[in-house]
Amino acid sequence: MAEIEISKHGSSTTVRPVKNIVSSTVPDIRSEIKALIAEGVKDIVIDLEMVEIMDSMGIGLFISAHNSLLRAGGKLMVINASKDLLDLFKAMRLDQHFNISGS
Repeated sequence: MAEIEISKHGSSTTVRPVKNIVSSTVPDIRSEIKALIAEGVKDIVIDLEMVEIMDSMGIGLFISAHNSLLRAGGKLMVINASKDLLDLFKAMRLDQHFNISGS
């Protein structure tokens, strides 16, 4: 199982991966996010403070989570992205679809 921390704050839930978001960790993180949405969580904050690397499967995870939350009437927010990850999100224009902030 991927090492992630989950904490709930009212109507928002924070997901904090403590490993890089790459093909080997994405399935577990995706399962956790799907379970949260199935429980009725509307707003998910993903804290990338401990993440240094993200591959294309990681990007796909964020797009999928955003789309699922949008359909459920919620939203995705990304915080504490490193400069490299922030640049990646901006290059992919994902910052136009959900809130992304740097560390």
